[in-house]
Amino acid sequence: MKTKTKILFLFLALNICTWIKSEKASAQVSVSFQVFYDELSPYGYWIDNPSYGYVWVPNVSHGFTPYGTNGYWVFTDQGWTWFSNYSWGWAPFHYGRWYTDPMYGPMWVPGNEWGPGWVCWRQSEGYYGWAPMGPGVSIDIAYSSGYNVPNDQWRFVRDRDFGRTDINNYYVNSSNNVTIINNSTVINNVRDDKTHNVKYNTGPERTEVEKHAGKTITPVAIKENNKPSQNLSKDELQIYRPQVQNNSGGQKPAPSKVASLKDVKPVTGKKADAPIQKVNQPAKQQPSQPQQPKQVPIKQKPSQPQQINPSPKMGGDKQPQHSGQSTKQQPSQPQQTNPSKKTEADNKQQHTVQPPQQQPPKQQHSGQPIQQQPSRQQNPNQPSRQQPSGQPIQQQPSQQQNPNQPNRQQPSQPRQADPPKNQGEEKRPH
Repeated sequence: MKTKTKILFLFLALNICTWIKSEKASAQVSVSFQVFYDELSPYGYWIDNPSYGYVWVPNVSHGFTPYGTNGYWVFTDQGWTWFSNYSWGWAPFHYGRWYTDPMYGPMWVPGNEWGPGWVCWRQSEGYYGWAPMGPGVSIDIAYSSGYNVPNDQWRFVRDRDFGRTDINNYYVNSSNNVTIINNSTVINNVRDDKTHNVKYNTGPERTEVEKHAGKTITPVAIKENNKPSQNLSKDELQIYRPQVQNNSGGQKPAPSKVASLKDVKPVTGKKADAPIQKVNQPAKQQPSQPQQPKQVPIKQKPSQPQQINPSPKMGGDKQPQHSGQSTKQQPSQPQQTNPSKKTEADNKQQHTVQPPQQQPPKQQHSGQPIQQQPSRQQNPNQPSRQQPSGQPIQQQPSQQQNPNQPNRQQPSQPRQADPPKNQGEEKRPH
């Protein structure tokens, strides 16, 4: 009698523990659709769709595909589970269904059943593939012969690459989808989860993936998270997966802000938005930087040759090297003080270089320093430097004609008239 009492007591204790666990689990996760409306609003737009009710359009760049962008498959104790790098990935990839609008791209329809990934699975020789299940499609319909996902929504990878964390780098070109699909079969590993009262597909067999990948795959345990988020460690996936009720009575759940389709950028707008801003910003800055250094040498170069050109010509002869140095010093000094401080002896030294008939270019250069002073002030006088080069025989009139052009140099004419007398006298000692 005592033995029967102990057995009965143990049986009741086990039932009570099971009931407590189920009640605790349901108490932790009993929420409504309002959690989706509130948590996903910062990351996209809620649209009132006439066919599906409130649908969510994520604010993502062009090219986004559900179960394909910014995530990968992780093998857990509940099958292959999609782990998303998006902070909001705990909801749209484990509840509800996705469909693709031809104008605005992928949109998500909320649902109340949690699953590791609501997709259809296929395999062929050397490939694994999956595609999102459409709105209103149950697991039984999705794996029946009458349901077909559009070919362009499938993602295929080589069987040896399945399970990679960077699986997005190994997707097969979608142009090969039709050929692969026609030679593939459905992976129908449906599991009936009695705890959460849901059925889902666990995906490819782990042993087959290990054989193709050439490595051992250790299952990751899924743990309940008490806030809307997800976190993956080496041996554990913490994810928020509450039990969701459609309408539990009272106030009907609804988004705090419902947008119009006019507020949502179409696919073409998303495609042209981000790339253009990134490319144009450096393109505008790059040409602006080289334009400034180009303008600086252009202004400096013409001013430098005016001072440098006479020096190599004067430096070609031995005697005029001293007069060449005086010409270099004259431009560095103020232009008005140079003619006033020069003496007749300085002019004689300049003209002593001119008497030899074999040095006609020296007369041109000895006359140039006097003409360079007005040329720096008035650019039109620059061609006057070339006129004496054509008059090597009649040097005296050329010197009188050149100073007559600028009125400021008229007092310098008597100084230029003296050199002919001195030139004759200096020829005698030579």
